[in-house]
Amino acid sequence: MTELSRNSTAAPVESPSRLSRGFSFRSALALAFADVSPIAAVYAIFTLGLFAAGPKFFWAFPVVLIGQLLVAGVFGELSSRWPYAGSVYQWSRHVRGTTAGWAAAWAYMWGLTIALGTLSYAASGFLLQIFGITEPSRWLTVGVAVGIIALGTAVNVVGRQFLKVMVIASITCEVIGSVGLGIVLLVFYRENPFSALFSSAGLPDAATWTSGPMLLAVAFVGWSFLGFEAAGSVAEEVDDPERNVPKAIILGLLLVGLVVMFSSAALILAIPNLDEVVAAQSGDVVADTLTAHLGAGVTKPLLAMFVIGFISSFLAVQAAVSRCIWGAARDRSLPGSKVLGRLAGPERLPVNAIALTAIVAIVFILLAGSQFYNILVNFNIIGFYIAFGVPVIGAAIARLTGKWKPGPFNLGRWGAPVTYLASVWIVFETVNVAWPRTQPGQPWFINWASVLTTAVLGVVGVAIYLTVRRNIEAPVGQRFAEEADRAVPEN
Repeated sequence: MTELSRNSTAAPVESPSRLSRGFSFRSALALAFADVSPIAAVYAIFTLGLFAAGPKFFWAFPVVLIGQLLVAGVFGELSSRWPYAGSVYQWSRHVRGTTAGWAAAWAYMWGLTIALGTLSYAASGFLLQIFGITEPSRWLTVGVAVGIIALGTAVNVVGRQFLKVMVIASITCEVIGSVGLGIVLLVFYRENPFSALFSSAGLPDAATWTSGPMLLAVAFVGWSFLGFEAAGSVAEEVDDPERNVPKAIILGLLLVGLVVMFSSAALILAIPNLDEVVAAQSGDVVADTLTAHLGAGVTKPLLAMFVIGFISSFLAVQAAVSRCIWGAARDRSLPGSKVLGRLAGPERLPVNAIALTAIVAIVFILLAGSQFYNILVNFNIIGFYIAFGVPVIGAAIARLTGKWKPGPFNLGRWGAPVTYLASVWIVFETVNVAWPRTQPGQPWFINWASVLTTAVLGVVGVAIYLTVRRNIEAPVGQRFAEEADRAVPEN
């Protein structure tokens, strides 16, 4: 008897609570787009990728985008079958069982909550620079970051309408800023030939794709294309989710990917003295390039763009992870499920789950500047990839064992090859981002941080799972079906 069927023979379950509808296709698309955030995606890794492999690191973008589009295709099919709050948690649980779903949720909750801390901390630094504070104290930066967390949490708690307005306004600024700036750089300030995109700019070991630098560039870019599953996290709140959520997931990633690639290419081609910049291995290449061409006056508008990008990503990430926490609590899968599973307010929002993400993010921010903070930051990306891998590999196993049934949205005959290729990609990129690479001047535990955090959080997760597993209810899809059957009058 499978784990799912054991759960299904348990005592009768109460009718599961549902989140109210309130997001259209455009709203779901906006959340997916904002979660990835083209500005955050470019700024966070551009200098790292350039210094790792030279300007040819640009080609890591299409490689990672193709791999992630395969994953998005699988997520599209999964979200069409199970359009419930929590995305990877629900997909993993329904396709592979309770243990797999819990593991995906645990990695996802930690990865995204840590991301909330890093996003708010980065936004606070940019915001302080706008006001002329270039060397703030640690506690000033922490204080502003806590304020950003409080503001973002308030937006998510107030209601869906306010969240939609804030997210759409933010991504409008991001797109205009990213695409508009890229056009200006290409038309008026191009310094390098297009062949520079194939150059290593004098770096010694960046010649081939099998070399360390290019694999490192792929690992860095792997951070850029995460968050598109956010549309699936709010699936219960989307109109006609079986069709709209898959389209939002795939289209959101594709649009961000195109914007990021265009902006990155424009930046690379506009860098003055490209070989010297790469050889120096120091400085903020994005800011330095824009200041060199547009003057010091561009600094504040540029910083404002960064603040908008990171805060819009914060809003979408918090919306996504809070739905995962609430969805798991609804199934009684977490300690304190009775509190975390409550809905409040006229729009029936998971206020307690949203508040929990804010509290954990603030605690994380208070650790900023410590080695422990640096170690935890490394779980941000690996948490995403572990959470992604569970449902993708689960879908591949379901196909191999003949248990897969397509939903309203499906890839047809391409479904199986896309799922298998996505599984290979996700395993490769998970290993690639977790690989302990030596960083000059860093202690060994920083180089092994992704492995260490995964191991420690895994042990803690197992201990918590063992305490709650007996209380976990049947999958919500099954409970919804039973509820519908009870609602049908007998003849």
